[in-house]
Amino acid sequence: MTTDSEVFQQLLDTVERFVRERLRPRELEVAMSDAVPADVVQEMRDLGLFGLAISEEFGGLELNLSEEVQIAFRLGGTSPAFRSVIGTNNGIGSQGIVIDGTSEQKAYYLPRLASGELIGSFCLTEPEAGSDAGSLRTSAKRDGDYFLISGTKRFITNAPQAGVFTVFARTDPESKTASGVTAFIVDAHLPGITLGKKDHKMGQQGAHTCDVIFDNVRVSVTAIIGGERNLGKGFATAMKVLDRGRLTIAAVCVGIAERLIADSLAYAMERKQFGQPIAEFQLVQAMLADMRTECFAAQCMVEETARRFDNGKMIATEAACCKMFASEMVGRVADKAVQIHGGAGYVADYGIERFYRDVRLFRIYEGTTQIQQLVIARNMTRDARRQSANI
Repeated sequence: MTTDSEVFQQLLDTVERFVRERLRPRELEVAMSDAVPADVVQEMRDLGLFGLAISEEFGGLELNLSEEVQIAFRLGGTSPAFRSVIGTNNGIGSQGIVIDGTSEQKAYYLPRLASGELIGSFCLTEPEAGSDAGSLRTSAKRDGDYFLISGTKRFITNAPQAGVFTVFARTDPESKTASGVTAFIVDAHLPGITLGKKDHKMGQQGAHTCDVIFDNVRVSVTAIIGGERNLGKGFATAMKVLDRGRLTIAAVCVGIAERLIADSLAYAMERKQFGQPIAEFQLVQAMLADMRTECFAAQCMVEETARRFDNGKMIATEAACCKMFASEMVGRVADKAVQIHGGAGYVADYGIERFYRDVRLFRIYEGTTQIQQLVIARNMTRDARRQSANI
């Protein structure tokens, strides 16, 4: 769906104001308490931010991807913990159901995900299986019309708050590859599910992750995303979800880079050395110019890839390019922001060191930089072989 341009602009203005007036003033509070305040979460519900990517039929705003990345640019202008609250409901926590779910699954789960009543979480990574899906050990053993799921998932975003998990488990014990993995919708209250302690992380305080342990958790065959016809096809669902997720992560990286550039420019124009603002020094100008150029390049990549997706094109390679470039870009921008601020960038008062730590995660989750490189190169060689075969 494409939203009416005037209505969408009103939404963008509302989100910008929300970020500026409500979220930025509470960044330090979130960092110190390691929690996003409940009143802020409720405001997000009231604004409809939990249902950006869910269809209007189920209570969402039904934004297309081009519109969603514009929202992500703006939400990137504050602590990533705020965006993380709604991130899984719009992305990896709901999109498996949105893309491949049965009509019954959509009708039951999507309205509650769109309203924020229910928090969704994506359980793929394991202690010995993250990028290597072939090493996935969580099992789902058939028991009549049920499956018994056992295994441990690691570093699961929003797991402490989750009401429902998308769980990837091996239903074919003979398979040693991604084939034989099935995607299940698992309610968090079921017997046999326990949570590990919240991870103490390098950055992104307020965005919570932990282990999720499944011990013979009994689920019906109706819990398979897409129904029994999708038995053994869970990895395909995961890849569809991650393509979209990688692009929105790239958009958030652009938004954070914009924030860091604005803060660095303002500081450089205020801070004086040798009788003049440091913004007048050519080496500082060079850093600012590099920051702006790289951020602009990432923004263009994201917007173009979103347009291709909305036009019905496959974007696996382009999404990987965007995620790789934007996550590396924001790391370089954050490093230069610290350098421009000097000692002020290293102490906590200005918040720059917090962003420096926060952005480091973007090069790791939803596929590390190295995994993106593999995805891109493998897709390139596959496409080249196809073209050769058609000559």
